Amino acid sequence: MEQTPQNTAGRTGTDAAGAAPERRRDAQGTRRRLLDAASQLFAERGYERSTVRDIAARAGANQALLFRYFGTKKALFGEVMARGGQEQLRATPPDRLFETALRGMLADDGAAKDRSLEVCLRSIGGSDEIAEALRGLGEEYADVLATLSRAENGDLRADLALSWLLGIGLMRVVVGKEPLASADPDTICALAGSALSTLLEGLPEGRE
Repeated sequence: MEQTPQNTAGRTGTDAAGAAPERRRDAQGTRRRLLDAASQLFAERGYERSTVRDIAARAGANQALLFRYFGTKKALFGEVMARGGQEQLRATPPDRLFETALRGMLADDGAAKDRSLEVCLRSIGGSDEIAEALRGLGEEYADVLATLSRAENGDLRADLALSWLLGIGLMRVVVGKEPLASADPDTICALAGSALSTLLEGLPEGRE
């Protein structure tokens, strides 16, 4: 009779030791699903129209977990932007940034693509804090693109390149203007790259 509590205690100790890593894995998985869901909804609807309830529902998680892991929807938005746009900035060579960002907007919907610029396009006009975050990301992109020009007005050239990038995304993704909306991504990238190579000398020329 006395052995039963000892055996139970032994099993309980083992379970507790094994449960902690399992809970951490569950928490990491839930956090990742919330980030993925927020990225998708922000890109589809913009910041203002994406509710915490809808984000949690798409992630298959409780709203309380969203607040536990991120604190606020604005903080979640910041992490979405950091995971997408800022990681892309760190990982992409300057001379490939324009095409990489453009292809991210042209690609079919999927978890693997970066949708941070779509989030920008659909969230413009939100709160001051959101506008500031989007402006900051745009400045980071422009700073990198400016390194591709030797001209005295390289900053202006970079802003023009970024404006064209976002304009293409706006007309294709948000407005759905044809024939751009259904044009082949390779064709768009080749034409855009060829035209922009006269603006940013360090940008590889596109091939039609």
